[in-house]
Amino acid sequence: MALRSFQRCLRLGLNYPKSATNMCCSGKLSQFIPSSWVNNHQTFTTSKTISRENSTDASGEPLKKEVESPLETDSERKLKLEIEKLNEDIGIITKKSQELEDKYKRALADGENLRKRLTKQIDDAKIFGIQNFCKDLLEVADILAKATESVPKEEVSDSNPHLKSLYEGLVMTELQLQKVFKKHGLVPMNPIEEKFDPNLHEALFQQEVQGKSAGTIVVVSKIGYKLHERVIRPALVGVAKGP
Repeated sequence: MALRSFQRCLRLGLNYPKSATNMCCSGKLSQFIPSSWVNNHQTFTTSKTISRENSTDASGEPLKKEVESPLETDSERKLKLEIEKLNEDIGIITKKSQELEDKYKRALADGENLRKRLTKQIDDAKIFGIQNFCKDLLEVADILAKATESVPKEEVSDSNPHLKSLYEGLVMTELQLQKVFKKHGLVPMNPIEEKFDPNLHEALFQQEVQGKSAGTIVVVSKIGYKLHERVIRPALVGVAKGP
């Protein structure tokens, strides 16, 4: 029986169990098996094993036998789908996070700009809150200066004590008013013999003045005033005319 099975395997080119092959080749059955069959079977088995071990792919790398399980393939496919879904969710969340961060930074910048503007407005209100009041007082100062200038200086003497007292009172009042102006940052501008500046002066007329270059202020009809470097009233002047 073993002999028939072995012969059938040899004819079909099948592998026969090694233990059976050894038994057949070395035992009593060897006398009934041609030695060429045994040699052919051993050569076929050895060459088949060598060819399987020496198989390579197109790149020259040895082929590795991969055993794929249907269950493992399905689980890998599900895992890939889950990974893709997670990557999409991460992309959406990252985009939303960037948008929220951009809005947050813009809100911070707007808040900081608003704070700076309000701070500047508060500071300006503290400094220039008396601007309208100063403008009204300037008219009083002008009238007081005109009154002082209109008093004849030759009549201010001890022989005329009433006029002298009045004049001295006007001068003292004007000086005190100028001290108050200076205390609060209100500074007069008397630009005689200076170059005309449209930001500080207002030209009333032009006239030819010998020895004066064009644009030189030769007459000051009304002095100007600045409140903390802000012009609240430009000086009214006459400017020399060029040739």
